[in-house]
Amino acid sequence: MFPFPILYVKITIITLLCVVVFGGGWWTGYSKYLDYKKAVEIAAKAQEEKVKSIRSQQELVTKGIQNEYDAKLALLRTYYANGMHKPSTSALPNFSATPSIADVSAAYTSLIGQCAQTTQQLVSLQEWINEQVGIK
Repeated sequence: MFPFPILYVKITIITLLCVVVFGGGWWTGYSKYLDYKKAVEIAAKAQEEKVKSIRSQQELVTKGIQNEYDAKLALLRTYYANGMHKPSTSALPNFSATPSIADVSAAYTSLIGQCAQTTQQLVSLQEWINEQVGIK
């Protein structure tokens, strides 16, 4: 009867030892997971702040370029609306099939104004892109 209790004691000790070793290993891994989780949260908060900063800088650049573009566009429109080229006062033969010089001049001025506005739009877009690329 004596060997059975010693066998049970040995099995119990071995089982307890296995549980302690397994539990220690599990706890070590879990504590590393908790540390990793904290590090990820800190990195995520830092990244959110960086993104927030970049977005605010982008909004400022966009607003500045937009205001500058609107001002330059208004100047171009007033310049070409006032008639950059006045119709000539020289006398030309008046053919019924040809438009009057004033109509041609107005159409020409309108076309030049549209070209100037398109060019200004492209220049402002290039400025905006160059400013956005510089934001880090």
